[in-house]
Amino acid sequence: MFGNFAKSLFGSSNDRYVRSLNPILAKIASFESSLQAMDDATLSNQTVLFRERLASGEKLDNLLPEAFATVREAARRVLGQRHYDVQMIGGIVLHRGEIAEMRTGEGKTLVATLATYLNALPGDGVHVITVNDYLAARDADWMGRVYRFLGLTVGVIVPNLSDEQRRQAYAADITYGTNNEFGFDYLRDNMKYDRTSMVQRPFAMAIVDEVDSVLIDEARTPLIISGPTDDKSDLYMQVDAIVKQITPDDYEKDEKQKTIVLTEEGTERVERLLEAAGLLEGANLYDFENTQVVHHLNQSLRANVMFKRDIDYIVKDGKVIIIDEFTGRMMDGRRWSDGLHQAVEAKEGVQIEPENQTMASITFQNYFRMYPKLAGMTGTAATEAAEFFDIYKMNVVTIPTNNPIRRVDEEDEFYKDTHDKFRAIAKRIRQHAEKGQPVLVGTVSIEKSELLSDFLKQEGVDHSVLNARYHEQEAHIVAQAGRLGAVTIATNMAGRGTDIQLGGNLEFRVEDELAGMPDGPDRDAAIEQIRGEIAAEKAKVLEAGGLFVLGTERHESRRIDNQLRGRSGRQGDPGLSRFYLSLDDDLLRIFGPDTLFARMMRNNIEDGEAIGSKWLTKAIETAQKKVEARNYDIRKQVVEYDDVMNDQRKVIYEQRADIMDAETVGDVVEDMRAETVNAIVGEACPVGSYPEQWNIDGMKARLADVLNVHPAIEDWLKEDAIDPEMVTERVRAEADAMIAAKAAELESETWTQVEKSILLQNLDHHWKEHLATLDALRQVVHLRAYAQKTPINEYKQEAFALFQRMLDNIREDVTKTIAHAEFRLQAPPPLPDLPDFITTHFDPFSGEDNSADVDAGTLGLIQTQMPPMQIPQPTAADLGEDPENWRGQVSRNSPCPCGSGRKYKHCHGTV
Repeated sequence: MFGNFAKSLFGSSNDRYVRSLNPILAKIASFESSLQAMDDATLSNQTVLFRERLASGEKLDNLLPEAFATVREAARRVLGQRHYDVQMIGGIVLHRGEIAEMRTGEGKTLVATLATYLNALPGDGVHVITVNDYLAARDADWMGRVYRFLGLTVGVIVPNLSDEQRRQAYAADITYGTNNEFGFDYLRDNMKYDRTSMVQRPFAMAIVDEVDSVLIDEARTPLIISGPTDDKSDLYMQVDAIVKQITPDDYEKDEKQKTIVLTEEGTERVERLLEAAGLLEGANLYDFENTQVVHHLNQSLRANVMFKRDIDYIVKDGKVIIIDEFTGRMMDGRRWSDGLHQAVEAKEGVQIEPENQTMASITFQNYFRMYPKLAGMTGTAATEAAEFFDIYKMNVVTIPTNNPIRRVDEEDEFYKDTHDKFRAIAKRIRQHAEKGQPVLVGTVSIEKSELLSDFLKQEGVDHSVLNARYHEQEAHIVAQAGRLGAVTIATNMAGRGTDIQLGGNLEFRVEDELAGMPDGPDRDAAIEQIRGEIAAEKAKVLEAGGLFVLGTERHESRRIDNQLRGRSGRQGDPGLSRFYLSLDDDLLRIFGPDTLFARMMRNNIEDGEAIGSKWLTKAIETAQKKVEARNYDIRKQVVEYDDVMNDQRKVIYEQRADIMDAETVGDVVEDMRAETVNAIVGEACPVGSYPEQWNIDGMKARLADVLNVHPAIEDWLKEDAIDPEMVTERVRAEADAMIAAKAAELESETWTQVEKSILLQNLDHHWKEHLATLDALRQVVHLRAYAQKTPINEYKQEAFALFQRMLDNIREDVTKTIAHAEFRLQAPPPLPDLPDFITTHFDPFSGEDNSADVDAGTLGLIQTQMPPMQIPQPTAADLGEDPENWRGQVSRNSPCPCGSGRKYKHCHGTV
C-alpha cells in the first residue's frame, strides 16, 4: 500500500530514470540553432571534427549532445523528419547499452540513427540487427541517406551475396542485416582456411530491432550449419509406412512438451511390424543394434502426430516448406535437422532429401554476448525484463509516447467453440467495415485464417489474407490495412516492419499506381492527388474510430498479443482492440485449467452465446504466464548446455585463428608430435616399471603406424641405465629428424602451408565429430536424473572428458598425417573450399525451425532499394527466351529479364 502511494507521489523507478535524462535533452536542444545556421557542407563536416576530438582523447559520452543534435538536423534536411524529444531519450538509452521499449509507430527506426551514428564515429563498425531481409535493406537505404549525408559508409547483409560483397558491407561504418545472417557469417568465418577470406571484423556494438523477437523468441533455437550425409530415403519410407499403421492407443503424446512416447502395447506392435519388414535386429526394439531404427521411428512418430500440414509446414511444388511459428512466413530452403524434415517428406510422399550432419552451431545468446556493447528496441519488452537482465545484463527502459494513447482496449469475449466464435467475429467485422472502420484481424495459424476467410465470404465482406500462402503481397497488404473499410487477416503481426497508416500509405500507393509513369510534372501532380486522397480518407477513418484490431485467439506469449494490439492507436490516433476466445483455443485446451467451472461452462453455454468473465480472463493470463515461464526455462536450458560447448568453441576458434595468423606453425606441430611420443611411450613403458615389463612389440607397432619411425629399441634395452625418459627422447629425436628431412625437400613457405592445411583440416574434422557426439549426449543425458544425478553437471563432466579425448586425437592424427605424407615437386594444392552446407535455426527440444528467411513478398524492394550493392538480377540469357518459363523464377517487383527497364509485374509478368 505504501509502495503504491510512493509511486503515485514520486513516480516509478522508470519514470525517475527518464526524468533524469532531461538535462541531456536540454543540452542537445542548445545546439539546434547553431546547427540550423550551417550549410550542408559544414554540417556534414561535423563527422570529421567529431573523429578528431575522439582521436585527441575525448569520450563518446561528451560528444553525445552535439552528435545527437547533428543527426536530428541531418534527418530534418534529408528525410524531412525531426526527432521528437522522446526519440532523443530512446537514443540515449540505446547508447547506454539498454533496451528502449517504445510503442508501435513511435519511430524506432529513426531513433536508432542517433546511437548508431555516435557509436560509428570510432570506425569500429556498428551492426544494426533487423528481423527480416526486407527491413535490413529498407532501413539501410532509408536511414542510410542520413549517414551518407554525414560522411559515414553503410553496408547491408542479405542472402546470396558473395564473400567480397559481405567483406565490403562489414568494412562499412554501419552494417544492416538479420540476426541469422550475422550469426551464420560468424560460423562460416570460423570454418575458413585463410584469414583473408573471412568477412567479419572484431565486434564493437550491435543495436537489435524487435529485440524481444530476436533475443527471446528465437533464442530458444541455435543456429546450425550442416552438411549432407548418406541417403537413407528407403528407410524413412519403410518406417513411415509402419507408423501409419499404428493407432492413437499405441502412443502417448504431450502437446506441451511436443513429445510422443510409445506405450508398452505400442512397442510390441511396432516390434512385430519392424520384424515383418526386416528392419529389426534381434527381438527387442531397444537393443543397441536398433539405435538407428529407433531414432527414425521417433522422428516419424513426431512427423505424423505432432506436426500438422498448413500449420507447421505446407507442401508446395513437391517440397515440404517450414512455416515460421512467429511470423507465419514460409522459410523456403530451410530444413528441420536430425532427420525430422526427411520424416515429414516421407509422410507427405514427396522426394526425400539427404540428412545433414552438424558442422558448426551457436545460440543467439552466446553470439550476441560477444559484442562489447549490446542495445535493443521494441514495443514489448517489459514482460521479459528479468530475462533480459539475467542473460544479457540489459535493463529495459519504457519510453513515454509522443502523444497520449487514445486506443480503447475492450474486455475479452468468450464463446463455447470455434465456429460460434468465428461466426460472431464475422458479424462484428461486417458491422465495423460497413461504417468505414478498417479492421486488422490477428490469427495464430494459416488454417484459422482460411477458416475465418470462409466465414467472411458468407457475410459478404471483402478482405485480404496475409499469411504464408500469400506473402508475396505482404508489404503492400500491411501498408494499406488502414484504408477506409479495409479488412485484413494476418497470421502474425510480429516484426512485419511496415506501419499501418490511417487512410493508406503514400509510398506504396505511388509504387502500385504510378509504376509505369516516368518522372516529370505529370507524375508529381499524380502524387499530390494521391496525397490529397489519403488525407481525405484519413479524416473519414478517424471519424469512424480509427483502426479496429481484433484478435481471434490469445497467443502463448502476452508480448505477441501486445504487438498485435499496438498496431492500433499509432501516434495518438484513436483505435479499438478486442480478443475473441473459445474453450477450444489451443492455449486454454493445453495449458488452461480443467476445472469443474470450465466443464460447467462448456455444458451450459448456449450455442452462439457470448460471455465475459474476469475469471476466464485471469485463467488466460495465468496460462500465458505458464507458457512464458516454460519457454524461459527452455531458453535457460539451451544456454546452460551451449555455455559448455561455447567454452570449447572459443578454444577451437581461437586456435584456428592463431594457426591462420601465424607465420609458421612448426612449433605447434612439434609440440603435438612430442605429446604423441610421450603418450605412446608412456602407455608401453609405465613409470616405475622394469624394461622386462615393457610392451616392446606394441610400442614398435604404434610408432610405425603413427610416427612412421622404426627405432632399434631392442638394442637400447642392452644398455644398463635405460629408462622410459631416455626412450622418449630418442624416439622424438628420430621422429624430428625424419620430419626435418621431409621439410628440407620443400621450400619453407610451401612446408608451412602444408602444415597449416593439415592442422586446420584435422581440427575441423574432429570438431565436427565432437559436435555430433555432444548432440547425442545432450539427448540422453536427462536419463541420468533417474539415478539422482543432475543432468547438466553430468553433461559438463562428460563434455570435458570428450573434449580432452578430441584434443588427443587431433594431436595424434596431425602427427600421423605429416609423418606419412609424401610430397612431389609441383605446385602445392590450394586450401580446400568450404563444402556445400545448409543453414538452419533448429530447436533441439521441440523440433521447431525458426530460421528467418528472405521476405519473398518484398524481394523486389530489397533489390531496388539496395544502397551500395545490387543483387545480380536474372536475365533472359539465364532463364531462356520463352517468357512462360520465367514465371516463378522472377520476383514480381524485380526488373523484367527482357531488359525493358520496367518491373516484371508490369511487363512480361502481367497477370
